[in-house]
Amino acid sequence: MNSFGRFFRVSIFGESHGASVGVSIDGIPAGLSLKQEDFLPDMDRRKGGTQKGATPRQEADVPIFMSGVFNDYTTGVPVTMVFENNNTRSNDYSKQRSIPRPGHADFVAHTKFGGFEDYRGGGSFSARLTAGIVAAGVIAKKILGESISIEAKITEIAGVADLEQGLQKAIDAKDSVGGIVECRVIGLPIGLGEPFWDSVESVLAHAAFSIPAVKGVEFGNGFAAAKLFGTENNDPIIDDNGTTKTNNAGGIVGGITNGNELVYRIAIKPTSSTPKLQHTWNWDTKQIEDFSVKGRHDLCVALRAPVILEAMTAIVLADLMFLEGHITRIKK
Repeated sequence: MNSFGRFFRVSIFGESHGASVGVSIDGIPAGLSLKQEDFLPDMDRRKGGTQKGATPRQEADVPIFMSGVFNDYTTGVPVTMVFENNNTRSNDYSKQRSIPRPGHADFVAHTKFGGFEDYRGGGSFSARLTAGIVAAGVIAKKILGESISIEAKITEIAGVADLEQGLQKAIDAKDSVGGIVECRVIGLPIGLGEPFWDSVESVLAHAAFSIPAVKGVEFGNGFAAAKLFGTENNDPIIDDNGTTKTNNAGGIVGGITNGNELVYRIAIKPTSSTPKLQHTWNWDTKQIEDFSVKGRHDLCVALRAPVILEAMTAIVLADLMFLEGHITRIKK
């Protein structure tokens, strides 16, 4: 389904080449200051068009408030926003309709929805829908306040820490590459999350895996912990506040935040759309044929992922803070 969260509930809608994409957020307390300009810095970080290796497609991505905001303050009812799609080239996709693109959802969507899916630009599977997620993240960050800091950054592209060098590998090969994005959160209270089903790792991983192209999530030491002794991986507690000497757990123990910095990473696959020649199935000819993806695409989708991961993290944390009673209403 298209909704996530219990107290701070986010629903996204739209298609890549439809009239618009958007988001509706329920659970926002009344009285939160909210203006169009609040969204622009994070929406600009999500955009393609200007940075090296990103898609040339550019959209204004200025939110249009449909409900929930009056006189620049939230009213207490769901905030619904839309982002218009004005820079589409749908013909790029109609020309290749007979060939389901490798790595994309074309084949499974066609099978699941009986051919009625909107295939233009990936339709509802497109990362274009993350515009609404980033917008929801802006609101979640405002609710969490300045005492909680969320920051994500790319730590490697194409397996190397030099991001320019990693991106150049894709350019030289006329292919696409993936990357790793790390998110760090400072200022969380002890006690968010529950054992098992609603552990902080479980909920954050659910949200992170909902970002298109994410294929792996790890917390703290992650997979590297499997190579260590317990005495090497354990984090000694050094004071009554629960501060630990190391932070191999990434700020979560037993599924619950322990007051230390929350640290986790996502692995993003190479962009499925690549100009390099591939071989794949043709529905019409019933043959495997040479195929090259046309259109406008990112060489590395990880480039625009940090702000999306921040948004997903803020959405989850706002929901958990409401659940634990740390947030109830907006104080003027």
